[in-house]
Amino acid sequence: MRIGLPKENQNEERRIALTPAGIDSLTRLGHTVFIESGAGVGSNFSDEDFIKTGATIVFSQEEVFKLSEMIIKVAPLTEKEVEILQDNQVLFSFLHLAVGKKKIITELLNKKITAIGYELIEKDGGLPILNSMSEIAGKLSIQVAERYLESFNKGGRGILLGGIAGVAPAAVVIIGAGVVGTTAVRAALGRGAQVIVLDKDLLRLRKIESEFKNKITTVMANPYTISRGVKFADVLIGSVLIKGEKAPHIVTEDMVKQMKKGAVIVDVSIDQGGCIETSRLTSISDPVFITHDVIHYCVPNMTALVSRTASYGLNNASLGYILNIAENGLVNALLGDSGFAKGVCSYQGFCSNEAIANIFRVEFRRLRIFSTN
Repeated sequence: MRIGLPKENQNEERRIALTPAGIDSLTRLGHTVFIESGAGVGSNFSDEDFIKTGATIVFSQEEVFKLSEMIIKVAPLTEKEVEILQDNQVLFSFLHLAVGKKKIITELLNKKITAIGYELIEKDGGLPILNSMSEIAGKLSIQVAERYLESFNKGGRGILLGGIAGVAPAAVVIIGAGVVGTTAVRAALGRGAQVIVLDKDLLRLRKIESEFKNKITTVMANPYTISRGVKFADVLIGSVLIKGEKAPHIVTEDMVKQMKKGAVIVDVSIDQGGCIETSRLTSISDPVFITHDVIHYCVPNMTALVSRTASYGLNNASLGYILNIAENGLVNALLGDSGFAKGVCSYQGFCSNEAIANIFRVEFRRLRIFSTN
């Protein structure tokens, strides 16, 4: 199979979808991998690193797209990228179509692209590829918050996250007890913070309380408890996920107005629209803004801050699926793995994700794949 990795060119994205080890696995099996020159530089992989594993370096994004049957990416498609996609190609990437532009989904349908979203693939009740990035994002959320609590960093509260003897630690309030929330708890406790976790799922709260041996406070999430928690927080981590859909605003602007001056919000849900009403997209080079005296960090690709680690994590989580398509063909790969098939958003000119079809008012058809054997 001919597989292409273009250089990411939006939102200061530094990750690459496959590492040299991943490329080596593909080329050893006889597959051809085209990589745009410089695609790995942001993760400290040189063109030479890829050449040694059998990849072919090309010198334009257009060439990568024209030569490949399957395009492997990290960031959601740009309008330019969707224009140069070739008819009937397979696209494997984070898609986040629910918060994208209608032009993207329209072009995917017109070109009969099979678009597979990393964030939608399921396995054993989880989201294996998304979770690899969520683990990183959860840890980074505390690292970022700690930085912006400092007095000389955008007017933070001047609080040491873990406190000292005789001085209370910071109060970290985490909304959502999923993968991001759990890894954020681990990072915050490791620094000595006081941690409160809110979630509407009692089973999740029991699980996370048990995991951390009652060192945290867990609270059932509803508008009343969220409002109280937000007011108490020195750091607020928003980690709400509704698979494949836009995140709901569960923290209102009125709640933000009640927060402490210089408190820090890290809205990890921003790649799906954000779960804080006052959130808006920021970037790695300009990551924060202040609204109602509260510092907001809303970078959708925050894991690109540790691009090499993130690239290895993404490679490890996605390579098995890529090898399955390359070795067995798209149809057989999807037929053999129902969780993988749940990642398909468009197929043969139709939208196969009902939530996205409803958002953009395009025709929805359930994914029906028939063996060609």
